[in-house]
Amino acid sequence: MSVLTDSVLLPDDLAQVSTVTVVRPGPLSTIQDWPGRTGYWHVGVPPSGPMDDLSFRLGNRSVGNPEGAPGLECTLAGPTLRFERATAVCVTGAPAPITVNGDPVPQWRAVTVPAGGTLEVGAVTGPGLRVYVLIAGGLDLPEYLGSSATFTLGKFGGSTGGILRAGETLPLGEPVNATTGAVPMEHQPALTRHWQLAVTEGPHGAPEFFTRADIDTLYATPYEVHFNSDRTGVRLIGPKPAWARPDGGEAGLHPSNIHDTPYSVGALDFTGDTPILLGPDGPSLGGFVCPVTVTAADRWKLGQLAPGDTVRFVPVRSAATAPLRALGRERRAGFPIVLSAGGDGDNGVLRRGHVDDETSVTYRRAGDHGVLVEYGEMTLDLALRARVHALHQHLLADRPRGITELTPGIRSLQIRVDPALLPVPRLLDLLAEAESAIPAAGDLVVPSRTVHLPLSWDDPATREAITRYMHGVRADAPWCPWNIEFIRRVNGLDSVQEVYDTVFDAEYLVLGLGDVYLGAPVATPTDPRHRLVTTKYNPARTWTPENAVGIGGAYMCIYGMEGPGGYQFVGRTTQVWNHRATGSDDPWMLRFFDRIRWYPVEADELLDLRADFTGDVRTEDGSFSLAEYRGFLDAEADSIAEFRGRQEEAFGAERESWRRAGEL
Repeated sequence: MSVLTDSVLLPDDLAQVSTVTVVRPGPLSTIQDWPGRTGYWHVGVPPSGPMDDLSFRLGNRSVGNPEGAPGLECTLAGPTLRFERATAVCVTGAPAPITVNGDPVPQWRAVTVPAGGTLEVGAVTGPGLRVYVLIAGGLDLPEYLGSSATFTLGKFGGSTGGILRAGETLPLGEPVNATTGAVPMEHQPALTRHWQLAVTEGPHGAPEFFTRADIDTLYATPYEVHFNSDRTGVRLIGPKPAWARPDGGEAGLHPSNIHDTPYSVGALDFTGDTPILLGPDGPSLGGFVCPVTVTAADRWKLGQLAPGDTVRFVPVRSAATAPLRALGRERRAGFPIVLSAGGDGDNGVLRRGHVDDETSVTYRRAGDHGVLVEYGEMTLDLALRARVHALHQHLLADRPRGITELTPGIRSLQIRVDPALLPVPRLLDLLAEAESAIPAAGDLVVPSRTVHLPLSWDDPATREAITRYMHGVRADAPWCPWNIEFIRRVNGLDSVQEVYDTVFDAEYLVLGLGDVYLGAPVATPTDPRHRLVTTKYNPARTWTPENAVGIGGAYMCIYGMEGPGGYQFVGRTTQVWNHRATGSDDPWMLRFFDRIRWYPVEADELLDLRADFTGDVRTEDGSFSLAEYRGFLDAEADSIAEFRGRQEEAFGAERESWRRAGEL
């Protein structure tokens, strides 16, 4: 793992390495590679990489590069680049004017920029939104967690961790293949303003979460691309679902809320009533339902969806989808429509069963190369998380060939595969065999550190986020103008002081990492009497300060970085991701089954702690035993039931007030 610096090249290096200079960067140009930063989904690190992988990879091929060699992704307009040596370049993606030393040159064809010459890529004329610049030899850049792809929200990858800057100099790799050429017309993707996206059913469809009419409407309706879209997700404008459930129960008041589950890139995520297509910089874990998922071969289209474009979802059979690695006619990208006789017709449910007399298991489709394993009923039960942990550890130890990612959620485990090596039907058989091999959850004892973290209660940064939300999204939300008062009301507490006491008395057990990126924990109090239940923002915030602490459903989360969000704020803490980590040190601070305990600090003191942060926090070793925990629940059953009764009464009253106000 390499440490990022402000400049890729030191002065002494310039004589040895051929370079390209960024004369004009364009508004949103980043360095990407393919397939990006894989293997870290379980700790909230997205793959990044080109949003339109097809245009990117075809361009690399045309200049003789490996398909994944680092190149440029440019949104709205391209850059002006000056090359030190004569270099072959191919510009692909959305149409844009291109010149070499002022002379027009074509897209989708390798052209030579002479030594000292300038390549200029102008504004995208449409259709489409992103243009790609691929350079023979690629960009020779350091890697962060195995990739040079830029993740701007995480501030890593590329040359500086952000968008290109005017005046920066980038090193070029040595060309590996002198043969260059044009991308065949039949391989080039068809761009339009009225898109059809091939989708597979699942993981969370009808009739459990959506009504059948909701799904029929989803397929029959042209959705409009919202201007507030980016690499994290493409926000859509469309009809409001009727929903199959009145609410999300312990997961939140809105029926879109579920216990946090791993997401797939390309999933259609309903954050409240707002549909968002999750992009390559999107979150790995979250608490919202996803009824369909764009096929891997059609995900390139997300990179070309422009504001005002329309989108139609076309269900396809998962077994008939084109493989992601295909680039020719098999990819079917040259067709402006999706040819399909219909979807799988199984509502995204691949198989159901029982692992014992008490616990059911549901295998849900998570795109055309993934399975979401869900245990038990839709409830918060640490025994279900223990079962997930046991399966996770079994697969890590056994590691069947073809598994590419394992990401645990609250009561689920997402398993991603390379279908060429491990077809999904074979994976289902392996999972059935695994259930007889893993130990009973009741026997689980796992390492469980106690981690002490500072909390600035009702921090000014979280107050600012609420103010921004009220000015830019909605001012009449039930949780405005003060989230903590909303938490008090919805839990039936007598005072805000009781909210404060409950949060600082609680011991939060970490059940997932990467809930909102970069090792951010989703945790719940071990004592049910400390589980304050809230709902999530609807629609979500567009901005959340880094390391804000919030509660959504029965869960607490620390936001790993700035970005959108929906949990109700209680304060802010120090970093949970150490950008200064080097060598073999993991940058994520927390582990599954850690226990977080808060201690209070003032806002100014927190700023000092954040400025001096080195990744060192006070921890105490320990273990978590499910058998002992069940004994605690039995001993305190009456008191827990009394607390839950008061909480459910307040929660029901809030839901009724929402119904009268038209919130539901």
